[in-house]
Amino acid sequence: MCRASAMWLMRRALSSGTLEILPCRSGVRRERFPQVPEALCMTAMQLVLPDGRVLGGADAVPELMRRIRGWGWMARLFALPPVRPVARHVYAWIARNRLKISCAVGPRES
Repeated sequence: MCRASAMWLMRRALSSGTLEILPCRSGVRRERFPQVPEALCMTAMQLVLPDGRVLGGADAVPELMRRIRGWGWMARLFALPPVRPVARHVYAWIARNRLKISCAVGPRES
């Protein structure tokens, strides 16, 4: 999927109220989600579910997919035995190299 399509899906989820993104170092995040330490937040995205559970990194991806209309089917892939461990390694690599990757991809589309 191209970046423009992925961004459109994220914008749709944000505008519908299904998803809210808060910067890791924001006061709002610290106030509303004190259960998410900043150090942990800086290593991977953290998804706080309505019941208070926190999922991080690759473990949060299938839950995010379930919440974005049209992507729930992909969440089922994470139930396959080899997918979750591979996804964790891929996510960790991307997280470690995110600055290099974002520079290589270029400026964001507006």
